[in-house]
Amino acid sequence: MADTLTLALRSARPRRRIAWGSWIPLALLALIVLASVLAPLLAPFDPSAQSSDRFASPSAGHLFGTDELGRDLFSRVLHGGQLTMAIAGGATLVAMLLGIAWGMAAAFGRGVLDEVLMRLADTVMAIPQILFALVFISAFGADPVKLAVIIGILLTPTTARLVRSSVLSELQEDYFTAAVAFGSTRARLLFTEVLPNARGPIVVQAAINAANAILLEASMSFVGLGIAPPEATWGTLVQQGYQKMYQSIGYVLFPALFIFVTIWLLNVLADQFGGDRKGKGR
Repeated sequence: MADTLTLALRSARPRRRIAWGSWIPLALLALIVLASVLAPLLAPFDPSAQSSDRFASPSAGHLFGTDELGRDLFSRVLHGGQLTMAIAGGATLVAMLLGIAWGMAAAFGRGVLDEVLMRLADTVMAIPQILFALVFISAFGADPVKLAVIIGILLTPTTARLVRSSVLSELQEDYFTAAVAFGSTRARLLFTEVLPNARGPIVVQAAINAANAILLEASMSFVGLGIAPPEATWGTLVQQGYQKMYQSIGYVLFPALFIFVTIWLLNVLADQFGGDRKGKGR
């Protein structure tokens, strides 16, 4: 009886579809991600291959020019994107897994547990992110996996707060109250009904986390806390290019442009999806 009632109440909700306008930024973002993933196939040169053609201007042979060692910047940006996407994706996964568990525990625990978990979130958010990263990297070093973990931890508190708020909102819905009244357990409803129905804000937060992860990685790389050469992310390339920008403006411009466009697209998608949900009353 409880299952039938729950399904009936849930099915009465309007179906959600992605607005056609969202497909354009989604397609552009997919293109950037695909180009980064396929960097070994698309890059015309080995990103580490040096030549005597240093600080060359953009041309048919070198689309973005070359750096101080004659390395092809287009190839380095593509390969840098691959590493950037891996770190951002890993950080987003860490933040969502920890944040969802954290937020659900706070929402369902209520009382003392809720207070403790939220004060812990406030404490982590109060620590300057670069300082937190500096301590972590000084202790454990910097490689892609460790960077993904530290960035994911930094993004977890905001995710936990969002999940807590979304779950608390779902707990006030009629379907939840009715299902509990007819005998369904709160723990079962959490995973079968509450979390799936709260997925909209969680998906939006995932997109925001991915954008923030890219920005955080770039910021950490710029102050010397990122991946060590010869590997490079977009942030590392910006940091290296900034020191040589008077010899080649493209050295810093192109990776910075990729960072900007990718973050912008992620935020546009988050804004559009969140706006679509508000327009539909959810």
